[in-house]
Amino acid sequence: MMRGNNVMGILFAYVHEERVRELTQNRVMASVPFGGRYRLVDFPLSNMVNSGINKVGVITEQNYQSLMDHLGSGKAWDLSRKREGLYLLPPFGAETIRTDGKIETLASVMRFLKNSHEEYVLLSDCDTVANIDYRDVFKFHSEKEADITVVYRHGMSPDSDKNCLYTVDPEGVIRDMLVKRGSDADCNYGIGMSIIGREKLMELVEDCMARNLYDFDRDLLQRCLPDMRVCGYEFTGAAYQVTSFGSYFNANMALMDPKVRTQLFQPSRPIYTKVRDDMPAKYGLGSQISNSIVADGCIIDGEVENCVLFRGVKVKKGAKLKNCVIMQDTVVGENTRLDYVVADKNVVFENDRTLMGYQTYPVYVSKGSKV
Repeated sequence: MMRGNNVMGILFAYVHEERVRELTQNRVMASVPFGGRYRLVDFPLSNMVNSGINKVGVITEQNYQSLMDHLGSGKAWDLSRKREGLYLLPPFGAETIRTDGKIETLASVMRFLKNSHEEYVLLSDCDTVANIDYRDVFKFHSEKEADITVVYRHGMSPDSDKNCLYTVDPEGVIRDMLVKRGSDADCNYGIGMSIIGREKLMELVEDCMARNLYDFDRDLLQRCLPDMRVCGYEFTGAAYQVTSFGSYFNANMALMDPKVRTQLFQPSRPIYTKVRDDMPAKYGLGSQISNSIVADGCIIDGEVENCVLFRGVKVKKGAKLKNCVIMQDTVVGENTRLDYVVADKNVVFENDRTLMGYQTYPVYVSKGSKV
């Protein structure tokens, strides 16, 4: 049985930043805004809390000011506690971390692992939007008597050359694994989550470091397949991996589908985020809004269709927005037209501007820009 004091969580806040360099220029992957009021870190962190995990370490690398501001003491996730709770872990001991250097990162926080008392560690990246009950994963892990359990999905791999592909037998045991490979057909691809015993993890990390091996998937997981029982748990719910700027845009657009929202935002397993006390959205007399997600604090006097508007966005008279993701406190001037545009925080669009992208190539406007 999974107990909160039996499993600890570790989140890799910085992993795969190079895939969406536009959005991670001034922030870590974990603090990329999503869905009107959330950050990517909210999903794995809320999943852990909802599954009874009350000790979570968030490993950062650089540019983590916005992440610290967002997470604070962990109060929004009920992780502001006298014992255990939320830990921010800058990777001390390592001057530079390789792109896939999860092993090196874990080695740099070895003291945190050694001082913990939990029996298991749940490792997760922050680039997958999903609402997953880790209690089911842990139950599977226990029933299969696995040494390591990874979470995967079956279907078309969301990225051609950056995923791990698994061959899983009927018993749920992984028999083969391809690293950084794509597939044109349906396959079993990993979504960056795994459960492993804490003592076993420390032993494997120390062994890899001694052999100058740093890639978690290739040098730890793949190397363990012949000698250990590595199992795969298939997650069948809604999940969106941010593997490119286009996939980030499509994941936001998928929220327009009520079925997707129902799967991602469940009353029994809510997704928590930092609270920003703001007034309700305000709609002007001539405004028109259809099929859009509008966060609190927005003031809309123009037309909005099929868009995600974050907190505090202002859309002035005559402005027309279609298929856009507009982040916090952005101002869209009068008679401005935007189509397939992703605007970062605090962007100002002057009056009478026109900016158009395409579904396969949305236009990105960087934070604080004036257009």
